[in-house]
Amino acid sequence: MTRRTAVPWIIAGAMTVVALIAIVSAIILAIPKPQPLTASTWAVTPAPAETATPAAGPTSSTSATDTDEDQEQAADTSTGPKPSGSATGKVNRDAPMSQAALAARPGQGPLPAAKPATCPAATVRVSTATQLSDALAEAAPGTVIQLADGVYEGHFSATVSGTASQRIYLCGGRNAVLDGGGTSKGYVFHLDGASHWVLSGFTIRNGQKGLVADSSNGSVIQNLSVTGTGDEAIHLRTNSSSNLVIGNVISDTGHRNAKFGEGIYIGSAVSNWCTYTNCTADESNYNVITNNDISATTSESIDIKEGTIGGVVKGNRFDGSSMTDATAWINVKGNAWTIEANYGQNSPENGYETHQILQDWGDYNHFAGNTGTVNGSGYGIASWPPLHNTVSCTNALTGSAKGLSNIPCTP
Repeated sequence: MTRRTAVPWIIAGAMTVVALIAIVSAIILAIPKPQPLTASTWAVTPAPAETATPAAGPTSSTSATDTDEDQEQAADTSTGPKPSGSATGKVNRDAPMSQAALAARPGQGPLPAAKPATCPAATVRVSTATQLSDALAEAAPGTVIQLADGVYEGHFSATVSGTASQRIYLCGGRNAVLDGGGTSKGYVFHLDGASHWVLSGFTIRNGQKGLVADSSNGSVIQNLSVTGTGDEAIHLRTNSSSNLVIGNVISDTGHRNAKFGEGIYIGSAVSNWCTYTNCTADESNYNVITNNDISATTSESIDIKEGTIGGVVKGNRFDGSSMTDATAWINVKGNAWTIEANYGQNSPENGYETHQILQDWGDYNHFAGNTGTVNGSGYGIASWPPLHNTVSCTNALTGSAKGLSNIPCTP
């Protein structure tokens, strides 16, 4: 019998290997080659709008959220330019606080003197809305605009700054009335990047917002009557610092939306930092709010936002009888504020509150010498969470169902 040779099997095996290599090569060639990275490759889809969530810790019976300005911004139908920002950006909630914010303690910083300004003799006298608009446009350091009695219909804006030594003045009596024409839209008066102004004596009424100050520093807002607004009466915003708000009578807010009907509003909610301050904190710092009479507001008498430091709220009078969309006269979410010698009556829940909306905020605030009758279901002063906030035993707040404070008072 003839013996088989192994050569045919070797040839067959080699052919099989070649065929497999060909198949694998075809598969590899069919896979798309990666393209080089271009600008469009790196494009990031804008993050969806987010709302702030309170930091962990003890909570009050009414949870604190900071979504109000999200809704407010969507409905802010004011005319005129708004501060530049990045509406599609996103706040880095893990970013460290500034050194100034970390070091802030009550009573420190460039606080303005708590004394009203005196209006000098007029350099310009106006009696019509057109004359007022022209005078505001032509103002320069040292200008003193005097309002005659009468109604000035429209939305008015100041965009020129005075100086620390030569302020610009707009002065008038209570019967000089700036009227915005309705509570659904518009700022009745806007300090739009204008610093070192004195607004004194006249009446502001009938706008979505009464008086808004954006990027205004060293200004004095005094002895005004601000009333009949759709949302808040006075708002200091967009890094407006070292301003004095003194002796004003504020009432009848929240006609458009009761949730936004604060008397005085300082700073911006974190949800709006990208709109107003390029996704960083709205550092409306070292403002002094004193001797104001605030009543008939549907939301807080004074709302102090995260991102603000070092201000003083002193000697004010609050009546919370009309508050339907807030739980305290004052809500402090900033740091190192002094809340002192205020008098309040009638709050649905607490007299004063602090809240931590962002890590490290709502801290080092000090309450002293405040008096009044809360007539509410909560505390005289409620700190959520307590952190380093302090409550002096000099506070005398009665009528609060749960007592003076949820943290022990100190001498």
